[in-house]
Amino acid sequence: MRLRALLETEALGLRLLGGEEELDRSVRGVMTTDLRDPSRYLTGGELVLTGLAWRREPADSERFVRILAAAGVAGLAAGEAELGAVPQDLVAACARHRLPLFSVVEDVSFASITEHVVRQVSGERAGDLAAVVDRHRRLMTSGPAGGGPDVILDLLGSDLDLNAWVLSPTGRQIAGANPGGDPRLPAAVRARLAGEYLAAVRAGRRAPHRVSVPGTGTFSLFPVRGGRPAAQDVRETVLSEWLLAVDADAGDWAAERLDLLHGVTQLIAVERDRRDAARTVRRRLAQEVLELVTAGAQPTEIAARLRVAAPVLLPGLGAAPQWQVVVARVEWGVPGEAAAAGAGEAERDGAGAPGGPLAQGVLEELLADPAGAGMDPTDRVAVAHTGDEAVALVALPAAGDHEQDDTALHADRLLDAVREPLTRGLDGDGRLTLGVSATVHSAEGLRGALEEARHARRVAAARPGRVCAAGHQELASHVLLLPFVPDDVRRAFTARLLDPLRDYDRRHRAELIPTLEAFLACDGSWTRCAARLHLHVNTLRYRVGRIEQLTGRDLARLEDKLDFFLALRMS
Repeated sequence: MRLRALLETEALGLRLLGGEEELDRSVRGVMTTDLRDPSRYLTGGELVLTGLAWRREPADSERFVRILAAAGVAGLAAGEAELGAVPQDLVAACARHRLPLFSVVEDVSFASITEHVVRQVSGERAGDLAAVVDRHRRLMTSGPAGGGPDVILDLLGSDLDLNAWVLSPTGRQIAGANPGGDPRLPAAVRARLAGEYLAAVRAGRRAPHRVSVPGTGTFSLFPVRGGRPAAQDVRETVLSEWLLAVDADAGDWAAERLDLLHGVTQLIAVERDRRDAARTVRRRLAQEVLELVTAGAQPTEIAARLRVAAPVLLPGLGAAPQWQVVVARVEWGVPGEAAAAGAGEAERDGAGAPGGPLAQGVLEELLADPAGAGMDPTDRVAVAHTGDEAVALVALPAAGDHEQDDTALHADRLLDAVREPLTRGLDGDGRLTLGVSATVHSAEGLRGALEEARHARRVAAARPGRVCAAGHQELASHVLLLPFVPDDVRRAFTARLLDPLRDYDRRHRAELIPTLEAFLACDGSWTRCAARLHLHVNTLRYRVGRIEQLTGRDLARLEDKLDFFLALRMS
């Protein structure tokens, strides 16, 4: 607003004492002070209100006005309640420094003037920003984005003093800045906000969602949906929806400001849709490679397709890259159903929301590189889906590159930072499981990498928890294959070996089962096993002999030791 507008509002009781030629100055705020030196609290553009308590002698006026002029304030309004009239020395000082001076009649409070100015300034800022938002929306929907969501978030900060960030459902920062400090929100705060948002969406609560973060403040979370069709089931989109996190409490916002933020989210959604469209080529490449691999195509045909994919996923890379395969599956059960109890429990059949497309979006997000510069953070990833499964083809620098070990994916690192928000999004009836293959150097190894990633995912699915991952390193132990033995085979195998020993223990209290476990744990060492069980060696020999007699097995043979070991693990 302009200073001139203050004189046009009679209810404010302002009278101009000097500076008529400066009335077109913009007012960006208001401050009330009686400090002799208020400079530390001034940023420029304020209308300063004062009761003149700082003035003890005429020379004080010159000092006070000089400080205000140096700070770039818009004007000064002096109350008449203290001295009855504004002193001439103050009028003269304001004239010398070209500072507009108003007097405020005694029956008008400074609070009334402050409220009027703040209301006018905020309304004009919101109106200006709304116009900018509308202009950017038209530009972004008709052509390339000019800076993406960061541009509009900068406007929120500069015009409405609102710091805001666009976050993914995993808490990855997509856009936003923190003026005067680190442009990124701390990882723990981002994870907390994403988790609270997903929990609110799953609970069906109405946006904006207000979240208090200890030591940081209160945030308001808005969904970024834009023109996307409404999902029949919230589970279809909950793990792939962006959110706008605003560092403010929107609980007492006016409807106009809420509408403005809704417009901002629609604008950001345009950019989201554009990024999704840009993934189309990479998705198609992944689908073609996946179909060739699963159909048993010749390595030369697969290699030709990979040569097409390499420049798209890693532009400018001189040598042929290496590849990794990641498999993901999102499964939904009956609402309220507990998570899988642990290793050995069969996987549940997917129910409700389709898993394949959702797993595809989640996998693209999980594999995004937040440090990627000059390109979309998912540019090195191509993800396809088939049925309830998503398969990612990840390009890595070629063998011999010094960054090879740093860029390879590790299952135990993929989910560390995102486990909390994704668990909130799965909300008691869903599971996300991932498997990661080893690195392969050619088309010949791609089929094996796909099977390896699928086996690793099954290992992850046999573990407890809502969000689990396993890597190729974990497939080396035969123990991890036990969860995939059918239940009827498991029961028959363990009964044939262990039931005779259990029956004998029940009748004679002989403790043959504990003895067998200790004997195998000590690698068949008679002395170590006897010491562990606090038995004489001859007593141990008698018990082992009884085990062999009851089962018809020989514990001196490796094959029989292995069978007993597996039976104990599966029992």
